[in-house]
Parts: sequence; structure tokens; C-alpha cells
Amino acid sequence: MEGKTVASSALIMSVVMQPDQANPAGNVHGGEIMKLMDNAAFVVAQRHARTNVVTARVDELIFHQPIYVGNLVTCHAFLTFVNRSSMEVVVTVEVEDLFSESPGKCALTAYFTMVALNVGGKPLSISPLQLETEEEKIRFEEGRQRHELNKSKKKEAQILLVGN
Repeated sequence: MEGKTVASSALIMSVVMQPDQANPAGNVHGGEIMKLMDNAAFVVAQRHARTNVVTARVDELIFHQPIYVGNLVTCHAFLTFVNRSSMEVVVTVEVEDLFSESPGKCALTAYFTMVALNVGGKPLSISPLQLETEEEKIRFEEGRQRHELNKSKKKEAQILLVGN
């Protein structure tokens, strides 16, 4: 199976935040931004797999900056790791105050694990990731390590569930 490049599925998506996405003080709800991030991860994973994909895990969702009504939010998303049927997508969110000369700032970051599914809803093998740069190779190895760590955490959680 021929690999696909990181760039072939990467995504940049921008949205201006509206009043219906915020609380009365004008702070955009974290869940609204998380939904944008999940949509960005979905597009990246589906571009790579060209089949239905679902979110299996979200790791290290970190809020760095507040986001307000009227801010421009830009999601940058790309693959870091691909396994047999799962993909890790890193999503960063930049926030920009359109009334200010200040440059955009990183507002959120997270790793999304997406799984490719066949029409019956079962995991489906996908194309490998073709790594073109040294940075992509480093990110891939870091993603592989997170994948292995998450597998062991999942096994531990299953043991705890069975034990109760």
C-alpha cells in the first residue's frame, strides 16, 4: 500500500466566533472550540483514510488563551502518526483579535486519535504515512510512543473495570 504524505491531508480552517457560542461575558465556551478541533481532526483523518472515521481519544487538550466573541479562530491540523487503522492528528488553535494589531496567539492544543471504519463499523486498514522531513519522522516516533502508552493505559483501565 503506497503511503500518503502529511501535507496531503493537512488542514487550516478559520471561523469568527459568534455570540451564540459564548457565555454572557463574551467568553467562547470551551466545548465550542473542542467541536471545531474535532471537526478539523475528522477532515484530516478522512482525507488520509478516504473512509468513515471516528474519534477514539483526545489527549492533552490544553487551554492556553481565552477566546472571545469576534475573535478569529484558526485550527491547524495534521497527521503525526498512522498505525494499522488509527491515526493521530495534532490540532492547534490560534486566536486573533481582529480589532488589534497584535499577532495571533496559540489558544489550544490537543492530540486526537481517529479510527478508520469499514461500512460495518469495524476498524479498517489504511495507507501508511509517508514521512518526508526529519521533523515528520520525529513527530511520528513521538506519536508511536503515545500510541503504545495509550494502549497500555487502556489495558489497565479494562483490568480495573473487570475487577469491579
